[in-house]
Amino acid sequence: MNRRNSQTLCGSSDFLICGNCQRVLRKDKKMLIPQASRGPSAFIPEKEFGQANDVNKLTNRLAEEYSTSGRLDNITQVMSFHPQYLESFLRTQFYMLRVDGPLPYHYRHYIAIMAAARHQCVYLINMHVEEFLSTGGSAEWLSGLEYIPQKLKNLNEINKLLAHRPWLIRKEHIQKLVRTGENNWSLAELLHAVVLLAHYHALASFVFGSGINPERDPDTQNGLQTAVRNKFCVCDLANDNNIENTSQTSNDAEQNRDYESELEALMERM
Repeated sequence: MNRRNSQTLCGSSDFLICGNCQRVLRKDKKMLIPQASRGPSAFIPEKEFGQANDVNKLTNRLAEEYSTSGRLDNITQVMSFHPQYLESFLRTQFYMLRVDGPLPYHYRHYIAIMAAARHQCVYLINMHVEEFLSTGGSAEWLSGLEYIPQKLKNLNEINKLLAHRPWLIRKEHIQKLVRTGENNWSLAELLHAVVLLAHYHALASFVFGSGINPERDPDTQNGLQTAVRNKFCVCDLANDNNIENTSQTSNDAEQNRDYESELEALMERM
């Protein structure tokens, strides 16, 4: 997506959307998207939630104690069918996002957004945009990766690899991030960031695989929700066309091609 084409306003609203998204919406600027189903999951009938009182009590207690969203969100409700897993999940996520650590709180939520954006997981992006802004994050950062600090930009390469080709990650990627410099990462910061990236790459798969529905909008009428809800385009959060990638050398590119060739050969043999 070319950033030059993204500076376009949808005629019937104040929302900034990219050129690709505008082409989709051009036929009907007031297009409504029917909600596929009611309840937390598109795959589980709504009536199945809330049938086990003991499980509900445990779920509510865990959500009050550990939920980072401050409410019983759809992910928590779907995971409540596996209470032991839910408890471990909520506690782990709480420590990553809420407990004192090397990364500022708004950095944590923006890193979660970066990871979710690689998979176009709008559910997680919306959730963490709210958290990002409430913890002091700049709304300008939501306009795209070119608006974020260089330190976070440097994390983009490893984010892409973790999301799509994790077998290509080598020690050199880590060394480039922690080497001495103005925008370097400490080992503690990088460890925290990579754990967040890996967590939200996996969680995006859970959201899609479990059919997690969007959180119910109080303004929703007749089971319909508006197509554009945020003052940013999700595509921009994963777009790095205008970022100068200084970490990718010709040697790196050659080694990546070697890895890809090896993988293709392996797939052919299989």
